[in-house]
Amino acid sequence: QVQLVESGGGLVQAGGSLRLSCAASRNIVITNSMAWERQAPGKQRELVAAISSSGTTNYADSVKGRFTISRDIVKKTMYLQMNSLKPEDTAVYYCTYFGHWGQGIQVTVSS
Repeated sequence: QVQLVESGGGLVQAGGSLRLSCAASRNIVITNSMAWERQAPGKQRELVAAISSSGTTNYADSVKGRFTISRDIVKKTMYLQMNSLKPEDTAVYYCTYFGHWGQGIQVTVSS
């Protein structure tokens, strides 16, 4: 069974940083394409960042230059480093893998 478990969210002031982690279950090939998505209240879920099997990364325009996606193959964990956070980054963040999602984790940025 595919399992993705996010951690690292919480409450932070604008301008602050957080690092989200996504631990992948044993049957996930961590070197495949993976991504982070988020959903703010009253809004559709949107792609935040993705990393391909070759390591190529892509970011939503709204987070370029502030967020960094990465992964640790040994730890089977994907990360999202979020810097210079803004109130509009407030959302539930999900890691995704081929149609599977984690339970989501809340990130709240206060102004």
